[in-house]
Amino acid sequence: MFYDHQQIEKKWQKYWEDNQTYKTSDKTDKPKFYVLDMFPYPSGAGLHVGHPLGYIASDIYARYKRHQGFNVLHPVGYDSFGLPAEQYAIQTGTHPAITTEQNITRYEEQLRKIGFSFDWSREVRTSDASYYKWTQWIFIELFHSWYNKNTDKAESIETLIKHFEEKGTLDLNANQNDELNFTSEEWKSASDIDKEDILLNYRLAYRAETTVNWCPALGTVLANDEVKDGKSERGGFPVFQKKMMQWSMRISAYSERLLQGLKTLDWPQPLKDSQEYWIGKSQGAQVKFNVDGHDEIVEVFTTRPDTIFGATFMVLAPENPLVETITTEEQKTEVDTYIEETSKKTERDRMSDVKNVSGAFTGSYAINPFSNEKMPIYISDYVLMGYGTGAVMAVPAHDERDHRFAKKFNLEIKKVVETEEDVQEKSFDSKTSVCVNSDFLNGLNYDEAKALIIDAIEKKGIGHGTTNYRQRDAIFSRQRYWGEPVPIYYKDGMPYTLPASALPLELPEVEKYLPTEDGDPPLGNSKTFAWDEANQKVVATDLVDDKTVFPLELSTMPGWAGSSWYFLRYMDPNNGEVFANKDLSDYWGQVDLYIGGSEHATGHLLYSRFWNMFLKDRGYINQDEPFQKLINQGMILGMSAYSDIIQISGLNDQLSEDLRSDILSSLLGGNLTDIYISNKLSNSLENKKHFKLKDLKNEHLVDQINYHFLRMNINASLDDVFFSIVENYYPININGLNPDDSIDFEKLLTVENFAYYLNFERNCIKEENGKFFTSRVPEKMSKSKYNVVNPDDICNEYGADGLRLYEMFLGPLEQSKPWNTQGLSGVYGFLKKFWNLYFNGEVFEVSDEEPTKAEYKVLHTLIKKVVYDVENFSFNTSVSSFMIAVNELQKLKCNKRNILEPLAVIISPYAPHICEELWSLLGNKESIEFQKFPILNEDYLVEDEIEYPVSVNGKMKFKIALPATLSAKEVEDLVLQNDKMGMLLEGKTPKKIIVVPKKIVNIVI
Repeated sequence: MFYDHQQIEKKWQKYWEDNQTYKTSDKTDKPKFYVLDMFPYPSGAGLHVGHPLGYIASDIYARYKRHQGFNVLHPVGYDSFGLPAEQYAIQTGTHPAITTEQNITRYEEQLRKIGFSFDWSREVRTSDASYYKWTQWIFIELFHSWYNKNTDKAESIETLIKHFEEKGTLDLNANQNDELNFTSEEWKSASDIDKEDILLNYRLAYRAETTVNWCPALGTVLANDEVKDGKSERGGFPVFQKKMMQWSMRISAYSERLLQGLKTLDWPQPLKDSQEYWIGKSQGAQVKFNVDGHDEIVEVFTTRPDTIFGATFMVLAPENPLVETITTEEQKTEVDTYIEETSKKTERDRMSDVKNVSGAFTGSYAINPFSNEKMPIYISDYVLMGYGTGAVMAVPAHDERDHRFAKKFNLEIKKVVETEEDVQEKSFDSKTSVCVNSDFLNGLNYDEAKALIIDAIEKKGIGHGTTNYRQRDAIFSRQRYWGEPVPIYYKDGMPYTLPASALPLELPEVEKYLPTEDGDPPLGNSKTFAWDEANQKVVATDLVDDKTVFPLELSTMPGWAGSSWYFLRYMDPNNGEVFANKDLSDYWGQVDLYIGGSEHATGHLLYSRFWNMFLKDRGYINQDEPFQKLINQGMILGMSAYSDIIQISGLNDQLSEDLRSDILSSLLGGNLTDIYISNKLSNSLENKKHFKLKDLKNEHLVDQINYHFLRMNINASLDDVFFSIVENYYPININGLNPDDSIDFEKLLTVENFAYYLNFERNCIKEENGKFFTSRVPEKMSKSKYNVVNPDDICNEYGADGLRLYEMFLGPLEQSKPWNTQGLSGVYGFLKKFWNLYFNGEVFEVSDEEPTKAEYKVLHTLIKKVVYDVENFSFNTSVSSFMIAVNELQKLKCNKRNILEPLAVIISPYAPHICEELWSLLGNKESIEFQKFPILNEDYLVEDEIEYPVSVNGKMKFKIALPATLSAKEVEDLVLQNDKMGMLLEGKTPKKIIVVPKKIVNIVI
């Protein structure tokens, strides 16, 4: 019977939509299971076949749990705020909401085509006002909360105010920016503005001057994960470190709880390790050093206070406010230059660059409080303002980076931990030795010395023992348009939250999506974005001068705001009164299975855990952690085709002038009329024919073209440069062309079908007879690499069930694996075999006859294997088991209902469309989705008879079938009585007989 996958899949997708088959019940009478995929961002490119990998796995598990009788929540939605839509709006003038809607429509069309069992009625979008109303509400709750270290949780700001009224700061143990001290009387007599300023020091959402990743070209602050190698991930624009007044979230208050919570989670260990490293817990001491000739004090945090006698210099972060104060006039130019250079690096770059050291001397000295020696004070980018105090005491003998710094600047290296190694040549970083050259610490081991020196530090009144964390508070401001408006207005310079009744504060219309002429964020372009406090509503901006109308915050929230709590909104997505009904959030609790990429380890996953803990503290939810089990799916790799061109003869003759111009324009990312030689050469090339490379896609190409201009001739033509590069050096990525390894040269050199990459390491392949040959390399699937495979094409040719099975069949879920479309034919062949089990020619024919034991054995072997595989997420081996079972049933010519009905249920989580159709043909009126998963009966797996291989002197001679219940002695006797054995023995008595029950018989003669 012909298997018409297109007709079957359209039919059942319509059925599921019309009947809302996957709509989740809010009834709490059944056990629940919550399966979630990481929030997708809908890009204009749509899905490629790499995207559905995790979705297919989660869908299989969700369907399996429904078969087990669980009430399954398996929702879908879109992280629909973000920079890409805004950049497109800037370029085209199209409102981001329009492109976002178009992208979502495309995504949803593709997702539905693959047959996912999402509850579409619960769809959420972070850019919908009905959703971000609650994101704003959570922000307001954070603003009106503080962290009480005594109770180890967030509390209402009202409890802090009460403490101030009764005791001032006495006995206060709070997470804060600066340590403040005042009495209750001083608090009561303070002005309202002063009180608000004090409270900002404690709020969980607060405004303060912070060092940020500033991208001038994009006009916005970027998160660390949006910056790569000092440039914006979007567009490749330079990023600088800059101090700005920003909103921040006090995630640092939760550092210890975030660390401890990891112990309760079933997550991949590398992901846990990433979070532990990011949080960066360390124990040591806070110590104050006087600065010679100044009133200032340098305070450091050190994990090795036991080595304080070996501290020979100090290093400050370039952003440390002390730098400006203590830098001498003689050193100012050098220091300012260094600070400027450092501003071009992100903190992540500075943390990862452990080999290179650089710095500048401030001209000032600190006094070691125990040795009383002067210590020169330097600045260096390896010290971060966000970690500890932004200053370190350097002990070069016993710290690798300090040692490199000391060698570079010829600074003293003093051994204070016993070692045979020459510390002048290499640092000795051990805690297993004893102290030397350390006065009263001499001879003490690490633990003894650390305890004694901390006690001495505290007695001197210059510091104390403490625990520190590397994790900084999360910057929450973005100078963008397409994001959630921050529900804050300013009165007398102080921030105040809008009342909850005024939410959502909707994103206003603007004339343009760029910063204003005054440098304000894009929301400053709106004509209706001010707060009328008296009438509690948003009004025209030009009314701000009125006494009751105040300016609203012009920054928007970061992309991670809406994605930090979306898993909670899915529990009750249409509730207009609360973000989620407490009874429902208590019922659904944690996400039981969360699948997504490992790239979110220190971004989304940390922020989600932080917000979840906060909401738990304030009593809005009951669960401590949002995601109990997490799996990082691997990557499906595309096959890229590459070839390096060397000396292709006659290239100039084969290409028309227009084609050469088009190719070079495509290479450079702009029209030829806008292309000139680079700025750095222009001064030496005045009054000569030259070009400036402007706004190029590939900075390496700029350098390469400049090099060829200089090497060849200043007056070289653009064509000369083009052919010098392309003919002799440039590799070409030719993905998307003829899949054969032999590529037609004329077809290759079209603007639409090529992309150039600078790479001199690949082996070069010369052309031959007008053609050249390619090598295939698996790498990340990306539109820019021309190696994308569209899932729509696969669904059309092989079916959604074919795509689902093949993606699982490729290999273990967590591993990356290359895509090969040709491999789909094997999976499609299996589906046709499976389909035809239910047919006799063109006729659907299933018998009610009782199956044989052999048929039951095939079925229950499969049940046992699939249950194990699904529960251990070994989906690839399940697909192999399907193929084996169908082949065996085909050999047995099985068409028995008691076999084929449960078989359809078993396979349905993987291939739901074909199984729904077969289930219907079997006469069932309800969807297969809620049928009970077949129960394993081990009795069918017990062998009645064992076929024993019989070996003589280690060589297998024959096989004998014997009852499975026989003892070893009974097996031995029957083998010796066998006629074949008699012929082999020839009357001899065996020297040794070995019987392995149910396995083998070995006889030695």
